[in-house]
Amino acid sequence: MFSKILIANRGEIACRVIKSARAMGIATVAVYSDADRDAEHVRLADEAVHIGPPPANQSYLIPGKIIEACKQTGAQAVHPGYGFLSERASFCEALEKEGIAFIGPKVKAIEAMGDKITSKKIAAEAGVSTVPGHMGLIDDEAHAAEIAAGIGYPVMIKASAGGGGKGMRIAWNDAEAREGFSRSKSEAASSFGDDRIFIEKFIEEPRHIEIQLIADSFGNTIYLGERECSIQRRNQKVVEEAPSPFLDEATRKAMGEQSVALAKAVDYQSAGTVEFIVDKNRKFYFLEMNTRLQVEHPVTELITGVDLVEQMIRVAAGEKLPFAQDDIRLTGWAVESRLYAEDPYRNFLPSIGRLTRYRPPQEGKTGDVTIRNDTGVTEGSEISMFYDPMVAKLCTHAPTRLEAVDAMADALDRFEVEGIGHNLPFLSALMQHPRWREGRLSTGFIAEEYPDGFGPVPPDEATVERFAIAALLLSHIHGARNAQISGARFSQAEKRAHEDKVVRIAGQEITGHIDDTDDVFMLRLPGREPMAVATDWMPGARLAIFDIDGDLHAIKVEPADAGWRLRQLGVDVRAQVFSPRVAELARLMKEKVAPDTSGLLLCPMPGLIVSIAVNEGDEVQEGQTLAVVEAMKMENVLKAERKGVVSRIPVKPGDSLAVDEIIMEFAK
Repeated sequence: MFSKILIANRGEIACRVIKSARAMGIATVAVYSDADRDAEHVRLADEAVHIGPPPANQSYLIPGKIIEACKQTGAQAVHPGYGFLSERASFCEALEKEGIAFIGPKVKAIEAMGDKITSKKIAAEAGVSTVPGHMGLIDDEAHAAEIAAGIGYPVMIKASAGGGGKGMRIAWNDAEAREGFSRSKSEAASSFGDDRIFIEKFIEEPRHIEIQLIADSFGNTIYLGERECSIQRRNQKVVEEAPSPFLDEATRKAMGEQSVALAKAVDYQSAGTVEFIVDKNRKFYFLEMNTRLQVEHPVTELITGVDLVEQMIRVAAGEKLPFAQDDIRLTGWAVESRLYAEDPYRNFLPSIGRLTRYRPPQEGKTGDVTIRNDTGVTEGSEISMFYDPMVAKLCTHAPTRLEAVDAMADALDRFEVEGIGHNLPFLSALMQHPRWREGRLSTGFIAEEYPDGFGPVPPDEATVERFAIAALLLSHIHGARNAQISGARFSQAEKRAHEDKVVRIAGQEITGHIDDTDDVFMLRLPGREPMAVATDWMPGARLAIFDIDGDLHAIKVEPADAGWRLRQLGVDVRAQVFSPRVAELARLMKEKVAPDTSGLLLCPMPGLIVSIAVNEGDEVQEGQTLAVVEAMKMENVLKAERKGVVSRIPVKPGDSLAVDEIIMEFAK
């Protein structure tokens, strides 16, 4: 067994590998760029080596720097995590020449499966069902459109060396095929250093289901069940679960056996994942094989009890798998939510900044529910524009799917994140979506259910009442505390703390009264029997647990103008709390009108201007491309919302812009 390994990665996956290595008694070495000097994975590792500037192509993507770090520290093996160098065969060869072990598959398997064109040919030869498509290279945009039309729209345009949704586009016509080819080629070149593109038939209403494999050097290849990965946005996975609510045992067995056959065809060793597209009739087609650890591996670990990182290390050290296929049992249900630094209210555009507050729910097992949070940040960490926007992976495990989903909803409500835009509100809302809860999924779920993007979730009547109760209780506790301040006008403050209050929330007004008792508060609402309410909240806390007639609710709390900002289950509202007289006066106040920005193209996220497609004085049409902004390794095309004339462009390609900075103005 190795005594020291180096992790050629960063963030949560580097921390995840360190955790298993430490449990095995193996020392670890971290590598870091200038941007990651104070990162969590650097702190957790036994040693750390600086490898260059923030851009990945000047640090994490340079094999020579990783090898030099191994020599410097005496690391005997390298775990690549996912992304970066994890699927680069030339990196494995370079390590082998230096006598350093690669904790992953052999070069032959990486070359065969890492190239998606070659992998489809091998899959077909191994008897694996494949999707119709063009497996050859594509010359240019016109050639791409010709091929796509021949296959039949819609088609998927993909980077041959791609992954993680980068270098991937869906085209429904010739114009989209040409633009998709150009954008995919550009993203592939910048993200993977390989701009080859291929095109295949896009199966409508598909599910994305993948099989987890683990194989050793003794000919043992085991499949560890499947993961449902259909909840995606722009081909990037957002929520995963294991097992799939769609598969039956016969389909699971067939997919698993075909995956094993493919792995054996390339003498696969280590952990790997075979991805399939599954149609509504459970007919499945090979999509690709990822010759590395997947981002979503924790849900498989939770339902099987197998530590995949540990087994990867043991296989790389020449050990035999300690279990056979018949030993694998899928127990319970696991759900994973990816917390991304992206603003759901701005169409999920990337967000950067410092985590001024980062407090995940308590990990561990309580009753039948297990909570796990894989992360690479702590409170105070900075989310950089140079890397992937994923902040953490929150997982729950329970005996049944709905129990795991409900546990996830509660855990998300207890997850405190401030300082950046993030997708927690979307994830919380998703856990309540009827279609998700019923398991009626497809890769088009988000686009179909949120066609205009994600906006504020309107509270139903029960939520309005629950938030009104919370606001009354918060204001009562806050008022009672103010009444105890030395030198205060005690009698008036005490009186105000115990009088009726009016809550203005979601366009409604609710009047309530709270009386103190020894252990709980008694709340009276019009037309309702008095109810017992309690909370653990103290002034200054940002998370409160409310007990309302015996039901517990985790609600995020933040002081706001004349009241509180309250967040739960994706609902985000402001509740103002007034005395009856002030409520009368508040009804007379005019609403503030937001400034008109309809004549401006604003930068939707902090990013780099890649190109500007128009000039000052040009007349543009609705849907016309105006500019391309790159952020967190993704290129975002900004298009005209309506016809207009460009009057001013104050920026140029290469400029770095902040969110809402002006890119161009239009004549009115």
